[in-house]
Amino acid sequence: MAYNRCMSHNRPFTLNDLREARIHGKPLAMLTCYDYTTARHLDETGVPMLLVGDSASSVILGHPSTLPVSLDFMIELTSAVRRGAKRSLVMADMPFGSYQESDQQGIRNVLRMVKETNCDCVKIEAGVFSVSLIERLSDAGVAVVAHLGLRPQTVGLMGGYKYQGRTAKQADQIVRLSQTMVRAGASALLLEAVPPPVSQKVVQVTDVPVIGCGAGPACHAHVVVLQDLLGLTPHPPRFVPVLEKGSLQDMVRRFVDLVESGAYPDSSQTYEMPPEEQDKFKRNVQTI
Repeated sequence: MAYNRCMSHNRPFTLNDLREARIHGKPLAMLTCYDYTTARHLDETGVPMLLVGDSASSVILGHPSTLPVSLDFMIELTSAVRRGAKRSLVMADMPFGSYQESDQQGIRNVLRMVKETNCDCVKIEAGVFSVSLIERLSDAGVAVVAHLGLRPQTVGLMGGYKYQGRTAKQADQIVRLSQTMVRAGASALLLEAVPPPVSQKVVQVTDVPVIGCGAGPACHAHVVVLQDLLGLTPHPPRFVPVLEKGSLQDMVRRFVDLVESGAYPDSSQTYEMPPEEQDKFKRNVQTI
């Protein structure tokens, strides 16, 4: 696989390697990470990609949502992870309030994140409002990952953490928005908590890597929160695999193996679209 070649040549995993995974159909593992020591262990264990997620708001700081975490805090965490990860790709999450006010605010804060942390790419929870921001960041040479589907920063609007794309209308909106994000210049997409037919269609109609977070087997990479994987949280999402307890390295290796072999995710780790809605969706996507 692409990452093994990186390891053998002792070079960093890059977006080009993720693009190669899309071409060759070899799925890749990704885990969240929030500190130097853990980053060093994950990097040495062979995790190709690390996400410094705003999930740190909950699993590190104890908040009930991702909303309270600050940009300064995310920059500190990303810098620490970057120092620990010599070969893994490092993706930085842009926190709530750091890019929604205006394109000018978003550009300023994203460029600050990149300059101060040396991260490889940034992730934003994207909507129609994000198009011009992604266009301008892409023109400036920043790799942006557009996060679609369940967007935790909109938990207040959604009324809770509910999987998306359960109706044909929702699914159609996600697929069309994914095309819009790619046209705007997004380097990759991250789909969270959507049924497999949705991610499968997104993969078909776009030409960038698609990272799944509870989004089914069609995705080119799969990410879960490390603390959920290790069994350290009380109610992990259904898409997190249950692993036999062991050392950090052993459990991480098992996750990487499950992803690379295609055994993860299985049907018990995905979300369902009602059959009647799936039929409507299939009819709708013929026009996309």
